[in-house]
Amino acid sequence: MADEPKKFHIAMFPWLAFGHIIPYMELSKLIAKKGHQISFLSTPRNVKRLPKIHPNISPSINLVSLSLPHEDKLPPNAEANSAVPYLKKAFDGLQEAVALFLETSTPYWIIHDFTPYWLAPIAAKHSIPRVFFSIYGAWTLSVIGPSSSSIPMDMIDRVYSSIETEQLTVPPKWVHFPTNVAFRLHEAKKMVNDSGFRIMTAVVDEVLAVRTCMEIVPDCLLLLGELHQKPVVVPVGLLPPELREDDNDEDAWQ
Repeated sequence: MADEPKKFHIAMFPWLAFGHIIPYMELSKLIAKKGHQISFLSTPRNVKRLPKIHPNISPSINLVSLSLPHEDKLPPNAEANSAVPYLKKAFDGLQEAVALFLETSTPYWIIHDFTPYWLAPIAAKHSIPRVFFSIYGAWTLSVIGPSSSSIPMDMIDRVYSSIETEQLTVPPKWVHFPTNVAFRLHEAKKMVNDSGFRIMTAVVDEVLAVRTCMEIVPDCLLLLGELHQKPVVVPVGLLPPELREDDNDEDAWQ
C-alpha cells in the first residue's frame, strides 16, 4: 500500500491590498485542495471582506486576524490599500504579532508578499523556510537586477538606494534577449523607494514563485533564476478568481 502523501501547515501572508490578497487566497485554495492546512494572515476588516470559501476546503483554510497597529496619519479603520499612504508603516507594526504566530503555530512554510522585509530573521529563528510569492510580473523582478544572498540584510537598503531612476527606464544590460520593455519614469520612481527595497529584500528567499506561466514569459523566468540564484523559479499560473455560482443565493461561495 502506497504511503500517504505528507500534509503540511502553510502560512500565507499577503500585502493588505486586495489586488494582492485575492491571488494569495486563490493560491491558498489550490494548496488546500491538495490536502494541506492553510493559515491565512491578514487584518480583521480584510478577513471579513474575503469571498466565501467553498465548504469542501473551508476547514483547511484558517483565517487569522492580526490587528493593525495605530498609525497617527492613517484614517480610522483603514486596513486596505485604497488611498492610504501610511499603510506600509502601520503594516511594519505587525512584526510582533507575526513573530508570535510563527512561534506558537510553527508552519512548515510561510509564503509571503514583498512587504515584510523584517520577516527573514523571525522565520529563521524558528527554522521556517520562506517563499516569496510575487504577484508582480516576471519582468518587474528581472528589471530590479541581480540579487545576492551574500549581501547582508542591513546593507540591501544602501545598495538599492544607489540605483538611479533613469536606469530603470531602459532595458537593463543583463537581459540577454531582445526586448524594448522598461519602466516608465513614474513607475521607476515608485520602484526606487521603499517598495523597491522591500522587493529586493524578499527576492533573496529560499524559493521564488511568480504569478505567471512558463508559456507566457519563458525567457524572463529563466533569467530570474540566473539573476537571483534560484535553481527553480515557480510559475504558479495566473490565478483568476473562481466565478460565483449564479444561483440567486446571497451567500454563494466563491
